[in-house]
Amino acid sequence: MTLFDPPPQPAQRPTLPSMGGLLSLETLAEDAARLEGRIGQVMLSDPQSWKGPDADLDAVGSAAEAAGVGLYVHAPYLINVATTNNRVRIPSRGLLQKTLDAAAAVGARGVVVHGGHVQAGDDPAQGFDNWRKAVDGLRLRVPLLIENTAGGANAMARQLDRLAALWSLLSACDNAEQVGFCLDTCHAHAAGLALDGLVGRVMEITGRIDLVHLNDSRGAFGSGVDRHANLGQGDCDPNGLRRVVADANAPVIVETPGGLDGQRADLDWLRQA
Repeated sequence: MTLFDPPPQPAQRPTLPSMGGLLSLETLAEDAARLEGRIGQVMLSDPQSWKGPDADLDAVGSAAEAAGVGLYVHAPYLINVATTNNRVRIPSRGLLQKTLDAAAAVGARGVVVHGGHVQAGDDPAQGFDNWRKAVDGLRLRVPLLIENTAGGANAMARQLDRLAALWSLLSACDNAEQVGFCLDTCHAHAAGLALDGLVGRVMEITGRIDLVHLNDSRGAFGSGVDRHANLGQGDCDPNGLRRVVADANAPVIVETPGGLDGQRADLDWLRQA
């Protein structure tokens, strides 16, 4: 180094995306402040009920706006628009529309819904086409974010080849620009998808990742077990988790155990990486 050389510059830490965790409707602003998150995820109804959103939507939207928190809504877990079972598929479409409408009313950035599955012995093509019909019939005033799943032999969004088949149909829908993808790292690990390089492989299929559910996994690689663990304390490669965040460059929600304390520790783990 000569007198004319510039001094070495300190290494720049990568800019982290917007991050947050799971917020209670009753204490939304306080929860977000405790997590120091700019975003959060909420449920607007009982996740195991067909009744639909029963929250005070005006109050939820006002609280989020006052706190400066961007909301994502997770749809009820019962929804399965892919199934060939009419008794599940038809009410699933109705409940998904109600959830989308409620999400729009609170100013949400998107609705996350699981990819679903068809019954054992069914042709997966039926599930893909049921998804197409559902999307064609939905009013999407907010983005619909399809989430990959951990298990299920006949799942629509567990393996990448199934995801590719699904996306090839959905990309032709009139409102395809309102259909996005939510990548869950626990689900991917449990499904047998290596986290290293996963973002690139998904992007080749979907062209987008709108949200990352950053969760470690209590289940082993390829186990199909959907059990979330705190970051760095499960079976996922910690560097793989960090790489997903860096490569996706998308908002991050942690859905990890331990309530707000556990999620705050996980967000701090990521911030200090």
